[in-house]
Amino acid sequence: MAENIITVERDEAVAIVTLNRPDALNALSRALRAEISRVFTELAEDKDIRAVVLTGAGRAFTAGVDLKEAGETGFALGADGGDIDIARAITAYPWPVIGAINGFAITGGFELALMCDVLLASENAKFADTHARVGIMPGWGLSQKLSRLIGISRAKELSFSGNFLDAETAERWGLVNRVYKADELLPAARKLAHEMTSCDPVLLRGYKKMIDDGFAMPFGDALKEEIRRSAAHAASVTAESVEAARKKVTERGRGLN
Repeated sequence: MAENIITVERDEAVAIVTLNRPDALNALSRALRAEISRVFTELAEDKDIRAVVLTGAGRAFTAGVDLKEAGETGFALGADGGDIDIARAITAYPWPVIGAINGFAITGGFELALMCDVLLASENAKFADTHARVGIMPGWGLSQKLSRLIGISRAKELSFSGNFLDAETAERWGLVNRVYKADELLPAARKLAHEMTSCDPVLLRGYKKMIDDGFAMPFGDALKEEIRRSAAHAASVTAESVEAARKKVTERGRGLN
């Protein structure tokens, strides 16, 4: 590809994936969406990588779909398919994805942020859902995910107004886990990713799948599914393996310091 519109840095078991169209506020052109899908599909097969940090270059995480392509075939996000279905590629990624939201995350960019497992934000981050203002419908899950994360009333406020949500309010509402100074965001995201990759790989991968699968079920069914998977996993656990793991936890220590 002529343009290096995505960069991938490997840091031990962590991949730092950066959207790299800063002059266009990392607008999600078809070419960039295809690259996101390709990168996540390839990383899913990379046996050395067990977590991804997703961020943007410049002032934006991403300002959303490239409106210059409006009306073109495949512009509608829900119509994305083949090699440009980023929702499918990221949903299928089996390891944790940490969104390091460095700036604007608008509409399709907001949807991309919601595909991540955990969101950390810079003090400069701003979220907005302008679907209703620009005349397109969400197709990557925002209409359903946002209300489940922050409550239906707050979600409607954002989606029906198109107003910006600042980083501090996003943290207070439970959309992002923590807010950092701009130069501290990526180091914090790297640190958290490395903490995640220090977990048992089988448990890390299985735990993510269990949470995600259960979140899509009625609560009672999800509890039953947890019991079923827990019992299946218990067959592979011994007292010796649990004690060895406990010692490692004790040696490592805990906390977010």
